[in-house]
Amino acid sequence: MAAKKITTTSTGAPIRKKPLGIRIKNNLGYYFMFLPVFVFVILIYYWPMLGIRYAFYDLTIDKFEFVGLRHFSGMFAEKDFWRAFKNTLQISVTKLIITTAASVIISVFLNEMGNLIAKKTIQTVIYLPHFLSWTVTAAIFTLFLSPSTTGVINETLKSWDVLEKSIDFLHKKEWWRPIFYMINIWKETGWGTVIFLATLSGINPELYEAADIDGAKRLQKIWYVTVPALANTVIIVLILNLAKVLNLFESVFVLYNTRTYKVADVISTYIYRKTFQSAIPNYGYTTAVGLFKSLVGCMLVLTCNWASKKVRGRGII
Repeated sequence: MAAKKITTTSTGAPIRKKPLGIRIKNNLGYYFMFLPVFVFVILIYYWPMLGIRYAFYDLTIDKFEFVGLRHFSGMFAEKDFWRAFKNTLQISVTKLIITTAASVIISVFLNEMGNLIAKKTIQTVIYLPHFLSWTVTAAIFTLFLSPSTTGVINETLKSWDVLEKSIDFLHKKEWWRPIFYMINIWKETGWGTVIFLATLSGINPELYEAADIDGAKRLQKIWYVTVPALANTVIIVLILNLAKVLNLFESVFVLYNTRTYKVADVISTYIYRKTFQSAIPNYGYTTAVGLFKSLVGCMLVLTCNWASKKVRGRGII
């Protein structure tokens, strides 16, 4: 028979635990304080999960019939679904790499600035777009990129003789993704610099002093001191964000249109169109697509958790 484990203090004295009922009674106030949070979590995060069962039903306005895995087989046979799935991965991963790279470069640039006032001013200016909603951001860039006379970009390029006629950037398949990536850089780079500047502020100044003694120039100090110090943080940011690559909706939804579905339609917008833009939507089918998306997202989270353990010795969950 296994010996009962005894909890002791730092001095080795045994700790006698009170019975569970007495402990609950003594901490009853804390349980009441936790109760609203517990109810909120159950209602918001767990109760909706009961809707997963609809993925196995034909659910329309006048129909509720069990169909098993038919929605999944139909989903995997549909070209629009695989196009949306492929677009989601391509757009999300590319956006993640580009915005992370831009944040690192700007963070290093700001870290090297000697003028504190200029540094704080630039950091504030590039950080402000993060607080704009995607609706406002889309309205701003739709106006700037408009092919009409109000489009600042087109009119400027024509005045410089770069263009002969205006380009409808957001309605051209070949232009939509580059424009989308640039908008994301403008909006999200400032947030990324906060994380990387915090890392840079923690670098031991003695490393730079040692590099000066060794005769290292400014670029050499950046390459051999600053960049290695940032490497671990960059990897962690990439790993944590990789788990969210399928959660792409609002930024695409406010910028895409029927002409750019081929390169812009992602899983979330595909679900939205199938649910709200169909004459007779089948909620069972869209639930099945959402369930598949959640399962793939869960696999990505577990993969990222494994990668995080390998990189920094502890997981993200």
